[in-house]
Amino acid sequence: MCALPQLFLRVAAVATSLLLQEALAMEVAVPAARVHIPEDELSFIQKNLSVARRTAVSTLPGSIVHRVNLHKQYVPISKNNTLIAYKTAYFGQIQLGSPTPQIFTVVFDTGSGHLILPSQNCESDTCMMHRRYNRADSGTAVHIDHKGTPIEDETKAPHQVSITFGSGQVTGDFVQDSVCLGPSADSCTDLRVVLANKMSAEPFGLFNFDGVLGLGLGALTLAPEFSFFGQMSAQNPSMLGRFSVFIARNDDGQSSIAFGGHDEEKAASTVLWAPVAMPELGYWQVGIKRMLIGDTVIHECEEGACRAILDTGTSLLGVPRLLSRSMHRTLARAVPESLRGEGLPEADCRDIPGELISFELAGPDGAVVSLGAEDYSRPKPYNMTAPNSTLGWEPVCRSLLLPVDMKEPIGPMVFIWGEPVLRKYYTIYDWANKQVGFSTAGESEAASDGAIGTPVAGSLAAGAPLRKTVSSSEGTAGSPSKSSVTV
Repeated sequence: MCALPQLFLRVAAVATSLLLQEALAMEVAVPAARVHIPEDELSFIQKNLSVARRTAVSTLPGSIVHRVNLHKQYVPISKNNTLIAYKTAYFGQIQLGSPTPQIFTVVFDTGSGHLILPSQNCESDTCMMHRRYNRADSGTAVHIDHKGTPIEDETKAPHQVSITFGSGQVTGDFVQDSVCLGPSADSCTDLRVVLANKMSAEPFGLFNFDGVLGLGLGALTLAPEFSFFGQMSAQNPSMLGRFSVFIARNDDGQSSIAFGGHDEEKAASTVLWAPVAMPELGYWQVGIKRMLIGDTVIHECEEGACRAILDTGTSLLGVPRLLSRSMHRTLARAVPESLRGEGLPEADCRDIPGELISFELAGPDGAVVSLGAEDYSRPKPYNMTAPNSTLGWEPVCRSLLLPVDMKEPIGPMVFIWGEPVLRKYYTIYDWANKQVGFSTAGESEAASDGAIGTPVAGSLAAGAPLRKTVSSSEGTAGSPSKSSVTV
């Protein structure tokens, strides 16, 4: 018998590729590690189903907002057997198939376009540590090729897709099935899904989430029928074509994603809108009219030369490599004398005032996204050579920035706005009008059960939780301050 050739279609994705690159920004190598989900953590995830609400939300009259609670996980990163950093991810629950739904956890990823889940046919170590989708267990599943044509002859080799995430990769074939955000029928969408037969150890071997649900624009998918929110909007015309992401400032607050509108109580300021720049590329990116660090104008971003991609799949602030060195130098600052000395606790640089980074966005609303020292600093000071110091060195606060190399037409002058921006701003993604809304994020009114792998209290490793109090230089979340969205 002659083996039929497999069709490989290659798709690039931003978000998870940045998860892989974050180790480089932290100057460490990330080993693949098996992750076990304890029963208490699994029960927490399973009870956080979609919540349908008709009140306190901005929606179309009579429409329903489906909210999925997000759970946070920390993964420790070590160098020379010393813990130096944590990588983080936020994920929530979805259901597939009928009559008995199969439950999975996914990263809701604005930087990619497909729903990717491990297949029952994948028996690698990476797949085996996750829940795997079984097509035979779903009465609504249809085995398809990449064009959506049902595959009648199961003896033929299926079409396959190879999706690249930086140095990681997923290879799989296709199924069409019902994907639901919760138990209600109006949260379900008929969708084409990528079933992974091969999954790289990074990031899937590091975190507990089973897969990725892409929320990027249509250009990031093989076909419109692979786009979850695109199909959800088309199949539910009464639903407002928006989704919104809320990341709680602290781990005891409940993070969430809402489909069909946004929660007004989570918006602590007026929502200001910025149009999506170059939507044909598929990313939720906005134009930057001007950028300042303190009062200094960054000339490389003058006349709209820079853009920013909002990426719910990365935990760092990505900056163009051409700017990274000068930004590190400008944002560095010495630890005050009053915070040094024997007997004093080591200073947390996120509490030490620094220059404000301000991005003036394109669009008629004139939104300004600003980040303070709490948002861009490495927690732990570094001892730097200082010839004028009596000790020959002094502790210095440095920024935690991820150098980004992206070629045209996306790059090279593109920022990646991950958790530091998403934690400060409540973001709303308008699919129909191709625009992004920004509001200062309010305090979480709902309490979470905490995070998986929470670092020890007081940890100064990169990625460690923020302190529960806000420094006076930053203002409080929800109050007007120099860190809020302004006009």
